[in-house]
Amino acid sequence: MSWHTRRDFRKIHRWGALLIALPFLIVLITGLFLQVKKEFSWIQPPSQKGSISYQTPEVGFDRILEISKSDSEANISSWEDVDRLDVRPDDGVVKVRSVEGWELQIDLGTGAILSSMMRRSDIIESIHDGSWFHDQAKLWIFLPSAIVVTILWITGIYLFFLPYFAKWQNRKRMKNRKQRRRKRKKVHEDLLEEVG
Repeated sequence: MSWHTRRDFRKIHRWGALLIALPFLIVLITGLFLQVKKEFSWIQPPSQKGSISYQTPEVGFDRILEISKSDSEANISSWEDVDRLDVRPDDGVVKVRSVEGWELQIDLGTGAILSSMMRRSDIIESIHDGSWFHDQAKLWIFLPSAIVVTILWITGIYLFFLPYFAKWQNRKRMKNRKQRRRKRKKVHEDLLEEVG
């Protein structure tokens, strides 16, 4: 490639990195938290084991709502306050997530609350993909940032390997020169022998 291409790649790499610095930093930091979410209960409450597994649950939906209402920290008063239910038959547990991000883990056999903690992994994930800031931020800021990161990766790889490629080309050129010199020298020596 020409010198201008190398110069342009460096400019693209430099300005692209500056352009996406903040969104990329957000993605990196939240990605680190998401990588270790099961290691820290502050991020995501550890999954509990209930008293039954792979059996018909003793606790129905009405009872789940009643139990959820009894926990003051969850702030659940009706199904409208529940974001989702995550039923884990193999663990004998149902996870009740409130719209405010609180998670209750209820034993499907006894109806006991096994865990009542804030679940921050969903918030961190929405910050990670940009939807926490605004619905359109995901599509108009974080997606273009991902495209720019891909371009930075390509230009960075090119700029990294360019000196090695140039050295290889130079060695190849020098080797060809030496071969041409040897051939010329041999032709010259052959002519001297014929003359002499």
